[in-house]
Amino acid sequence: MICYKLTIAYEGTNYSGWQFQVNAPSIQEELQKGLAKLLRKQKVTVIGSGRTDAGVHAKRQVAHFHHGDTVDLNLLVLALNGILPKDIRVIEAQVAPDGFHARYSATGKIYHYYIHLGRVMDPFRRNYFAHVYLNFDFSLLRQAAQKFLGTHDFTSFANEAHKGASAKNPIRTLYRLDIIEEENGLHLEFEGNGFLYKMVRNITGLLIDIATGKRRLEEIEEIFQAKDRQKSSKAAPAKGLVLICVKYGKKDNFSH
Repeated sequence: MICYKLTIAYEGTNYSGWQFQVNAPSIQEELQKGLAKLLRKQKVTVIGSGRTDAGVHAKRQVAHFHHGDTVDLNLLVLALNGILPKDIRVIEAQVAPDGFHARYSATGKIYHYYIHLGRVMDPFRRNYFAHVYLNFDFSLLRQAAQKFLGTHDFTSFANEAHKGASAKNPIRTLYRLDIIEEENGLHLEFEGNGFLYKMVRNITGLLIDIATGKRRLEEIEEIFQAKDRQKSSKAAPAKGLVLICVKYGKKDNFSH
């Protein structure tokens, strides 16, 4: 069986997230249906680098599937995009090396989170930005962001902390958390070796609460030590989150 790697972009507004759901549309389901039709198979299983939640977007999500025959990669991209809904697009298809796995071979990810700070929400941003219209302290935001850098136990910032990857190993390393100011808003750039379920949204929720005076800067260390999701803030809205890219080691030639 040949392993094919797909790089996918999607606008997540109309989907329940990446992962297949019985009663709601998902990115994974649309890709599997499209590939099954194209390859004339009853079922094709597509494995993503990780699940994104309902309403979350992606510029370069990565997934893989197996197929017994050689496929024209350019034709695969063109044909699959002709089948998929217009808010999902395959950017690139490649033959992956032996042992490649979209999830387990990943060495890091980059996420961006977008926040609109204008008093009135820009209608062109409504599906892609969280709206924060309270007084916003950039100095506090920067100080708070620094406390998340490095290697930590992120249990307090993970939903379902006692299941799956979070239960096995809640330790993650955050290499970068940059604050990029822009007109009427900002975006946060997260780069790390991996992220627990809803970790970026949960961190962002606390950062917003600190920047708007709802929580104290000193609480961050207390929340880390508590290892309890209930001690932190509510997750920031899903629509502001974008998976920018998935990183892989140089040995497989898929690093970004």
